[in-house]
Amino acid sequence: MEDQKQTSFTFEIDNFSEKEALIQPPNFSSGGCEWFVEVYPKGDGVDDHLSVYLCVANRGSLLLGWKRRARYSLVLLNQSGKELWRTPEVSRLFCAEVPAWGRINAVPLKKFQDKGFLEKDKLIVKAEVKVIEVVDEGDVTGNEMLDFQGFQVPYSQVISLSRLFAEHRDIAVNFRLKNQLVKTTYLNILFGLIETLKKPPHSLSETDLSNAKSELMELTEAGFKLDWLKTKLDDVSLEWKKSNFDGSRVRELEEHIKNLKAELNNEKVKSAAEVSSLENMVSDLKAELDMEKVKSATSDAKVLWLEQKVLDLKTELKSCVLLD
Repeated sequence: MEDQKQTSFTFEIDNFSEKEALIQPPNFSSGGCEWFVEVYPKGDGVDDHLSVYLCVANRGSLLLGWKRRARYSLVLLNQSGKELWRTPEVSRLFCAEVPAWGRINAVPLKKFQDKGFLEKDKLIVKAEVKVIEVVDEGDVTGNEMLDFQGFQVPYSQVISLSRLFAEHRDIAVNFRLKNQLVKTTYLNILFGLIETLKKPPHSLSETDLSNAKSELMELTEAGFKLDWLKTKLDDVSLEWKKSNFDGSRVRELEEHIKNLKAELNNEKVKSAAEVSSLENMVSDLKAELDMEKVKSATSDAKVLWLEQKVLDLKTELKSCVLLD
């Protein structure tokens, strides 16, 4: 392509210490493309560093396969023009899938509080850009892989991976595997594990947590430094246990209590029926007893009458004997 000139774009941020939201100045042109700079005064995904990026404008309208390789650097200056921070001049591929490059951990926020670091609370941001390669839309299929610090990844994962490496700079210092297919497999496992641990703990199953522990162990053994992810897994596991006890366990206990109450009521019904049966039996026995008493009383009276009759006959017989 025709040699492109380097373009420099500068803008000022007044009252920087008061800024919190994203700052995005107007677009500028370089190499036939529209660009802009994004500044996050309180960090983008981090809370202790300023974040700054160079971005392709109108990213939503970029076609699949649109690519520009550009050499760029980002610079921060104070009001006097003193350079406070600068990225090395690097070459990066900008495309529809990865439309921005920069630094998530640019400058520690506490640095801005140092006396004399900023003048009159003004920060100047400068972007230097030179497009060095243009790839036409028809030259790509959209399935290309991009090399990122030794890992072959699809464009869709580059931003996530760059953030991951920015937040955890030593994550792969001990990762020594060379086979690209194996490296990509491990990286996919890592991304999957991170996504799993982003889910609400109550939505995970015991199997999910068991698999997560196995994957974390496998990744650690492969050389990834994942102390921060282990802490996250421990926290999620604890929350899951609390959720499981406070939710399903409570429901389980409530259901058990409900069943016990139903069983108790059934026993009460059975007991009432048995008591009623016993009461009827007692009543029948009492009635039978009363009848027997009546019978017994009648029998006793008859015996007494017969005894009296015998006695009377004996008396009468004795009288007859005396008369003779």
